[in-house]
Amino acid sequence: MTQEGAYRTGPIVEGGKPSYESATYGGGDGDQEKGMPNTVGYEGKDDPFGDETNAEVKYKVMAWWQAGMVMIAETISLGILSLPSVLATVGFVPGMLLILGLGLLATYTGYTIGQFKMRYPHIHNMADAGEVLLGVFGRELFGAAQILLLVFTMGSHILTFTIMLNTVTSLSFISITAAVIITMIGVGVTKPGGGIVDVTTKSSFREAFLAVTNVIFAYAGHVAFFSFISELRKPEDYPKTLFLLQGVDTSMYLIVAAVVYKFSGKGVSSPALGSASPLVAKIAYGVAIPTIIIAGVINGHVAAKYIYVRMFRGTGMMSQKSLKSYGTWALIGLVLWTVAWIIVRVALFIFSVLVYV
Repeated sequence: MTQEGAYRTGPIVEGGKPSYESATYGGGDGDQEKGMPNTVGYEGKDDPFGDETNAEVKYKVMAWWQAGMVMIAETISLGILSLPSVLATVGFVPGMLLILGLGLLATYTGYTIGQFKMRYPHIHNMADAGEVLLGVFGRELFGAAQILLLVFTMGSHILTFTIMLNTVTSLSFISITAAVIITMIGVGVTKPGGGIVDVTTKSSFREAFLAVTNVIFAYAGHVAFFSFISELRKPEDYPKTLFLLQGVDTSMYLIVAAVVYKFSGKGVSSPALGSASPLVAKIAYGVAIPTIIIAGVINGHVAAKYIYVRMFRGTGMMSQKSLKSYGTWALIGLVLWTVAWIIVRVALFIFSVLVYV
């Protein structure tokens, strides 16, 4: 490797820990032939939050298990509620294979995101990754896609919250895990589907396509992974965070989908909490209130932070506690949640019109 082809990027191991300071990779033709990506132009770029030694606001504070809990809350929250209906649409065996197969794929792609982040430590969001891949065009394309996905996800939380308000008035407990356990017990006792399970079913292309997208949505937390890795105290611990997430969500998806579908049958509701009796449904929705709210807030937080970092990256505003920083953050959040609410209202209006057509 010639001196002209040297540049700084990615981690090397010093004392058992990755270090970005002295990592060098070849940039010459020989290295490109070995399949190494061209990272010229990213030398000197540091992580998005810089040196936080004397910062008023510190971002890189999460342990790997804390990040895992946040990722579980963000990923499992709503997707799990639609999976029993997937089995009702495509059949028990194809549905379970879909959930397991896409879970393995989500683990692989999540691990790849971690490798990409370690290679380019300055990446904080999909826009930064898009810039590495496709330049300025990629930054804008990936950034717009990330914001759209997050805002529509926020809208889905608003919609689920609305459904919950129509079901329960004053019940409020702790988590989505307790909610689905209550639902499984409720449908196990009442057996609204008679315990009949179809190994396979015949469904239209549209129905099967929607079922597959429901499973994909259940694993769609990857859009926020770059942000979570950026806020780890030790980014090299990310694989443990990922395996915690994927182990928990894939296991829960398989168990909840199988049990609720087993006892609810083809008439299973989506969200699945509605498959239980009215009283049990009220209890389940009440228990799910915190998760419906918290997971929506996490998605809104990631979307707002993308805009905030995009606006103030490299400036003192990133680490200051001031009226301007608080006001800007609040305004960004207000605009995003307003847009999400408008999307939900428009979607409900269009659906109500189509019902009568």
